Amino acid sequence: MDHLFDTLHIMIVLLAVIVAVGSAGHALLRKSDPRSALVWVVICLTLPVAGALFYWSLGANRIHRRTHKWRQSGRRLGSGELTPRNGSSAAQELPLPARHLEALRTLSDRVTHGLLLAGNGVSFLCNGEEAYPAMLAAITGARESVHLSTYIFDNDGTGRAFAEALKEADRRGVSVRVVIDCLGEKYSFPSAVALFKGSGVQVGRFLPLIRGIYVNLRNHRKLLLIDGSLAFTGGMNISDRHLVERASRPVVDLHFRVTGPVVADLQKSFLEDWYFTTGELIDAPACFPELVPGGSSLVRGIADGPDREYRKLQWIINGALSCARERVEIMTPYLIPDRSLISSLATAALRGVEVTLILPQCNNLPFVHWANRAFLPELLQFGIRVFYHPPPFVHTKLFLVDGVWALIGSANLDPRSLHLNFELNLELYDPRFCAELEVHFLEALARSRRVHAAELAGRSLPEKLWDSGAKLFSPYL
Repeated sequence: MDHLFDTLHIMIVLLAVIVAVGSAGHALLRKSDPRSALVWVVICLTLPVAGALFYWSLGANRIHRRTHKWRQSGRRLGSGELTPRNGSSAAQELPLPARHLEALRTLSDRVTHGLLLAGNGVSFLCNGEEAYPAMLAAITGARESVHLSTYIFDNDGTGRAFAEALKEADRRGVSVRVVIDCLGEKYSFPSAVALFKGSGVQVGRFLPLIRGIYVNLRNHRKLLLIDGSLAFTGGMNISDRHLVERASRPVVDLHFRVTGPVVADLQKSFLEDWYFTTGELIDAPACFPELVPGGSSLVRGIADGPDREYRKLQWIINGALSCARERVEIMTPYLIPDRSLISSLATAALRGVEVTLILPQCNNLPFVHWANRAFLPELLQFGIRVFYHPPPFVHTKLFLVDGVWALIGSANLDPRSLHLNFELNLELYDPRFCAELEVHFLEALARSRRVHAAELAGRSLPEKLWDSGAKLFSPYL
């Protein structure tokens, strides 16, 4: 019996060693960043079982490989072949005030493989007080299809109002499809998925948490499409927290109403997510009606995520900073810059570009706030202006360059959005609309206070150690 136990013990040890070495080898071959590879190799080898579990749950990206196999099988996920593009083909030349950004347009052309489209209308809606009534009215007016994708769908007053509107649309014969991230749905209990039981509304749950190897890869996109011709996108989830006038812990944000040819790209993005989530490929012509011009904005839809060949948003953001001539204005709730973003921000500032950042004074995620404070001294020393916006918490994501170019949507300036999450953004060339966004930015700036290097240097030693400790985990915050 003792011999049997000894043999079993040796086999378990050997298996643990094989798993540890195999996981470390996988990290060594797959991780392009040598620092990340080193960390995961050390974790896998020093924690033979737990380290491998951590790596395959948090460090390994199997989504890209899975997507590559889907593409090879002819299922066309993410390949740009879901439907033919209709409406405007290639955009006209950039507006005169934006001609100096031609190199940025070329970069985006090559990284996204999508077209910058003319004839789009974009307007912004402030907070749930403006966005939700417009979205609910659009659902009520739908005739063919309603497609909704959201990270958080709370089971509260707002969530129930949307659920009722979606179920009513289904009863009218409208095809209703909803994608909810499986981590985001856990923000409320019971889950909002229960609101759709017994109805004809089709619900796809994005990467169920039971499949733990994908726990770190979440769908952060927010998108509502009506009849394939009207879209709403931006930073807002479906939750009472965006009703600033009545929420106990309000969250300030912007959402955007979009019309024109770019809506077809947003529809394609949703249907790719739908296929990813449910396995159902939908490319019916009714989902892609002929789209008439809705305005004068040049817009490109940018769907990014761990299933993509390039880190599109990171490259475009760095490219925008390198092309800026006068000013860069950034508002983001979560700023955790990697080395490339720090270098791009610093280089822009050293070239004489005025770089201004607005961050929330009180972040809803304390660890993010602590890590962020550890980065700020380096940014301030290059002349980058940093401001803290007072409560309520501002969840708005704006990136403006020279008053003529904007990046809007769901992505934050942190590793989670730029490397791990599935995100959806719009890049936009339009001096008129960018001027409206800049007014919004400057109004927020007027309410904010500037952060000085002396303030950060005056933190106590425990605070500095705490912030620097949080910074170590910044790739996963």
